[in-house]
Amino acid sequence: MEKHLYDTYLAILKEELLPAFGCTEPISIAYAAAMAREILNEIPDQVEIIASGNIIKNVKSVIVPGTGGKRGIRAAAAAGIIAGDSSKKLEVLSQIPEEKYAQIQDFAEHANITINFSDSDLVFDLIIRLSRNGSFSKIRLAGFHTNIVLLEKDGKILYEKPLPSPITSKDSSEEEISVQACSENEVAFQEDTHNKELLTVEQIFHFANEVSLEEIRETISRQISYNMEIAEEGLRHNYGANVGQTLLKVYGDSLYIRARAKAAAASDARMNGCALPVVINSGSGNQGITVSVPVIEYARSLHIDEERLFRALVISNLTAIHQKAGIGSLSAYCGAVSAGSACGAGIAYLLGGNLHEIEHTIVNALAITSGIICDGAKASCAAKISSAVDAGLLGYYMILENQQFRAGDGIVKKGVERTISCVSRLGRDGMKETDKEILDIMLHE
Repeated sequence: MEKHLYDTYLAILKEELLPAFGCTEPISIAYAAAMAREILNEIPDQVEIIASGNIIKNVKSVIVPGTGGKRGIRAAAAAGIIAGDSSKKLEVLSQIPEEKYAQIQDFAEHANITINFSDSDLVFDLIIRLSRNGSFSKIRLAGFHTNIVLLEKDGKILYEKPLPSPITSKDSSEEEISVQACSENEVAFQEDTHNKELLTVEQIFHFANEVSLEEIRETISRQISYNMEIAEEGLRHNYGANVGQTLLKVYGDSLYIRARAKAAAASDARMNGCALPVVINSGSGNQGITVSVPVIEYARSLHIDEERLFRALVISNLTAIHQKAGIGSLSAYCGAVSAGSACGAGIAYLLGGNLHEIEHTIVNALAITSGIICDGAKASCAAKISSAVDAGLLGYYMILENQQFRAGDGIVKKGVERTISCVSRLGRDGMKETDKEILDIMLHE
């Protein structure tokens, strides 16, 4: 590969595969609330939250860690305000002592918290304003979960940068922002150097073959460790609808079923308050689980060496990021679909597949499951992950049998990049009205 492509792909991989504790939308609320409280420097008596519809959708039904089983925006904000540590970003709630649980629950139930819809064009837009005794702090996140675009205290701008494009997701490099630095207005805006438009399946394949293992070891090893630990936790205990356990009980213990069941079990646990972190992909823990757990399970069961596993995970992770870059971080299109097709591509590589087989695996999988909607983060995400992984695996086994879906079969186009582009258009543009209807249905039972 050309050096600038190699460096870009490596940077994208490292900036996307971050650890997160809890579902990323409520955690982003907790992160913003924690930073706003740190700026205010006291517990507020009034909390105002303005959030875009997709944030509200994804927070509504998921349990927030550290809240004793509470769900929703109030719980996420309360946890961040009372006990969050913003320096930990998406692990903001990872070290809440149990003695704080009652205080968090009391604040969530009794504090003056108002929640309103944002009229922004951005699918991810969050404003939190805290006030007490005539003083206030304000924070705005836009575009993705930790992208701070505004910090303000008592009318003084502490930090500000331009809003991202309404179409793209994580399209700017992420600065390290601390309350101390912001209070002195010392943070410089950094231009984006990690352009996801440079991603293609062919170049991802070449990068996976060429990347130095030492340059990705820490990132990939963490993903393996975190995501498999929560998968095993989901199989050991009762979480949500126990989709993973049900798959094994009903369909047996074959590798094909285990790959689906362990991914589902990790989501069972994550969506229902498990106090374990995961490594995310495209801003999503469920997508991070989907691209990794089945690939790891195949490698371990078939005794495939570490190097091949690492390179297969590069394929699956970057392929998912490539697809989601064209859709956006949040939409009515279920992100497990892109992650499931990417997982199939990773397994194809793991088992010795070439570029031809990887490309056709992706196209086949997208032809099967691209109609799955996103109706927020909740227990049924585990079942959608199982279906998406099933499609990825079927897509791979189809091409092994010289079977494929061809251009003109519905939204399938000739070539993997054209098909991905059409699916991106479907998820980004075609499902905008669907997204509105989903939100209306969810909020007006």
